[in-house]
Amino acid sequence: MQQLPLGVRLAETARFDGFFAGPNRETLELLSGASPPRLLWLWGRAGTGKTHLLQASCASVGVAGGAAAYLDLETAGTPYLLEGFEGLDLVCLDSLERVSDDAAWNAAIFRLYTLMQDVAGRLYVASTGPPAALRFRLPDLRSRLLAAPVHQLHELAEEERMAALEQRAARLGLTLPRESSAYLVHRLPRDMHSLCAVLDRLDVAALAAQRRLTVPFLRQVLEPQSAAVS
Repeated sequence: MQQLPLGVRLAETARFDGFFAGPNRETLELLSGASPPRLLWLWGRAGTGKTHLLQASCASVGVAGGAAAYLDLETAGTPYLLEGFEGLDLVCLDSLERVSDDAAWNAAIFRLYTLMQDVAGRLYVASTGPPAALRFRLPDLRSRLLAAPVHQLHELAEEERMAALEQRAARLGLTLPRESSAYLVHRLPRDMHSLCAVLDRLDVAALAAQRRLTVPFLRQVLEPQSAAVS
């Protein structure tokens, strides 16, 4: 994949076929389809899949031989990082709410947007809150971005979270029985970030111990103190 050397690596699991769509199937099909939009705004609570879809979009461009960049604005630092991005096939800006009230970032993003209108590049942004709720310093930037198609990502229901964990486990080469996925979903935070992070931890622990992901093993790894008492 061609990418600017920003020190930002795409997650290995960030692919369209690894995204459990649930109520977000329409958005997945739009982004993974033959004619993805040139401008798009994703929003939703943390853990709903915004970052996954942005990074999967970049990965898809890379597989096709194009150049893409993903940038998390929460940790990006200086707006000068955007210089030269207008020549890319796709630019994905995550955590837009972190810089929407910053004049320098507003100017840099507006410049990027304007320059990309003259080429065939695509610009996607994402935020945790609805677009209308974000405060911008630059009215022109606000009006341009609010003209983008907006797609809200919704949280998965309980059964969907279990199915998503089982799908991710299978991609890791693991078998996660339904009683084990239910155990995780009932005891961990609802967001998929937390659930997937724990599953990755269990993957390492299961490999080291040569154990299956049974409920007793999950309890042993995740609740060591209570397991020792019992």
